[in-house]
Amino acid sequence: MRQILVAAMVALAVSITVTPLLIRVFTRHRLGQQIRADGPASHLAKRGTPTMGGLAILIALWCGYGAAHLVGMSYGGTGTTASGLLVLGLATALGAVGFLDDVIKLSQQRSLGLTASGKYLGQVSAAVLFGVLALHFRGGSGLTPGSRQVSIVRDISTVSLGLTGFLLAAIFLVVAWSNAVNITDGLDGLAAGSVGLALGSYVLVTFWQYTHSCAVKAVPGCYTVRDPLDLALVCAAGTAACTGFLWWNAAPAKIFMGDTGALALGGLLAGLSITTRTELLMVAVGALFVAEILSVLLQIVMFRTTRTRLFKMAPFHHHFELTGWPETTVIIRFWLLAAIASATGLIAFYGEHLTTTGSRLP
Repeated sequence: MRQILVAAMVALAVSITVTPLLIRVFTRHRLGQQIRADGPASHLAKRGTPTMGGLAILIALWCGYGAAHLVGMSYGGTGTTASGLLVLGLATALGAVGFLDDVIKLSQQRSLGLTASGKYLGQVSAAVLFGVLALHFRGGSGLTPGSRQVSIVRDISTVSLGLTGFLLAAIFLVVAWSNAVNITDGLDGLAAGSVGLALGSYVLVTFWQYTHSCAVKAVPGCYTVRDPLDLALVCAAGTAACTGFLWWNAAPAKIFMGDTGALALGGLLAGLSITTRTELLMVAVGALFVAEILSVLLQIVMFRTTRTRLFKMAPFHHHFELTGWPETTVIIRFWLLAAIASATGLIAFYGEHLTTTGSRLP
């Protein structure tokens, strides 16, 4: 628990202090966001707002994680683990793809950076490397960070994907989650706040997995996750990093996270879902992001088949803006939806544990 608190406090402190430094540097060099011409007219005033703030989130994430392990070593705690480093590595790799995308946008002075194929190439490459490595590094209990089994709240031992199936699933999850968070990042603070809520719920999930690990005591309802405590440190650092960034990113935003932050945070969600063996549970916890990317897909399908639009504009947070909701109203209500989704996921997680152990609520 001490390490979790240290990870959160250090990440919060770093994020909330590094972000204004980036604001000053990016403002001085005129590294400002370009705005879509077809977006809501109210967003045009945001043109020139510093972007690439996701760098602060990544720096805070690594600092929080590293500080927690330095403190842990002082009283005989375990060192870094394969699971934690793989998830952080995936987030950083996707952040690098997003950084390249942001740099191209700024250098070309346009709202589009990498081509779709270029971005997918980066995402798929990161996913394949993560997937291959996740099936190595067996711990003392013989577990690897990833599992070939299909997972909801835990592995379903009777359903195996095999190596090819696992890699394809990893590619799908990484591409889907990174793009879903990127699409959600269209209003001030919406993505940072929503991801922070999802990661906060996973602090509880991973810590519960640690206290009920089969490596500690093999009883009904225990969890076969390789490094749950280390993943809890990653989640705590990620939650705090998003919170510190949100201080400056909340409406009216002083800085945007850009693709640097959005792709990195999406990779964080994907990596955590795989290493905690809760891929389908993450769909419930991150239901807001699922709804956002589905709104884009539905809009495309609807227009191509009927030449009509389901929403005034996709992703659907813009739809509510165009119907007259103030931006802050949309953000707060979507945060509430994200909080409900996170709570629903936690209830499902705990409910499954009770069912597995044969326990009942008092």
